[in-house]
Amino acid sequence: MTIKITALRTEIVRLPLPKPILSATLEIRSADAVLVFLDTDAGVTGEGLCFAINGARLEVLRDMVRCFEPLLLGLDPTLAASFYKRAWADVGFFGHAGMSIASLAGVDAALWDLRGRAAGLNVSRLIGAAATTVQIYASGGLWLSSSIDELQLEAADFLARGFRAMKMRVGARPIAWNIERVRAVRAVIGPDIKLMADANQSLTVPEAIRLGRALEEYSLAWFEEPVPYWNHAGEAEIAAALDTPIASGETEHTSRGMLTMLQMKSADVLMPDLQRMGGPTEFIRAGHLAAAFDVPLSSHLFTEMSLSLLAAAPNAYILEHMPWFEPIYTERIELDAEGRALVPERPGWGFSFDQDAVRRHAG
Repeated sequence: MTIKITALRTEIVRLPLPKPILSATLEIRSADAVLVFLDTDAGVTGEGLCFAINGARLEVLRDMVRCFEPLLLGLDPTLAASFYKRAWADVGFFGHAGMSIASLAGVDAALWDLRGRAAGLNVSRLIGAAATTVQIYASGGLWLSSSIDELQLEAADFLARGFRAMKMRVGARPIAWNIERVRAVRAVIGPDIKLMADANQSLTVPEAIRLGRALEEYSLAWFEEPVPYWNHAGEAEIAAALDTPIASGETEHTSRGMLTMLQMKSADVLMPDLQRMGGPTEFIRAGHLAAAFDVPLSSHLFTEMSLSLLAAAPNAYILEHMPWFEPIYTERIELDAEGRALVPERPGWGFSFDQDAVRRHAG
């Protein structure tokens, strides 16, 4: 039976963090979101979201999402590629980056969820799953704002919750300051737990090489975004100079941006962001490109949706677990005994918005 999209609805939710956190570039107080709902004449609704840190320009993002409604009304969701083709052309005047692509991501995510729900399949199975579990790392802690004692307590808590990999932040501080913090975390988790370090684009190329070399004795799984994201030549220089893998890609836009990074050998691990890709359609394309270059694939934020996408990628490496959107979901990410994320068999993304929670957080 053919179904048709009858409405696009949006809700703004305000999601303050338990306490402000400090990255190398900004203080993060909230991860406020535009929720996207696509209703159909069959009573099936698809769900997606896009977001803005600290709520900046969130209303503009919502209005951009709503601009896609004329392209969606009456659409058979199984013809979603026809929507994406028209939407890509529709936003071309403003460019395929920034707000245009972020808003498209929320709609595209809802379309993929809708197709999965209508078919009774998880998105991973809809694409063609490669795995039923995905390696995962804890990312919701170990910030620059944490003291060494707090770092060690947070690392121990991640272990107690079943994580077997985690990420901490480093920054444009003296090398000895960064080393002391990495050493303190490694002392708690031992040699067998994966530990990543994220510089949040805060370093110069020479600084990144010096810090990266100093950190090599701590066996980092990767050194993430050491320099501003647009400096792909600099990332490639750092990657060539260090034994530690360089992870990057979360701030670049669309699969075209990923292709440039792959061609320039800017990253040993590619980590596309679902929002900056423009949604799952371009995320999947980015994954295929990475596979063609024999580069492993990770993810950035959007844990509840990225899980299914990585489960369908043969070159998937590891999923970022960031709990920012957990307050509005009914279900939670589950780990197995080996600390891997279980891919749900529930249809669509396998994670649904909790309508009571959405009302509580309505903004």
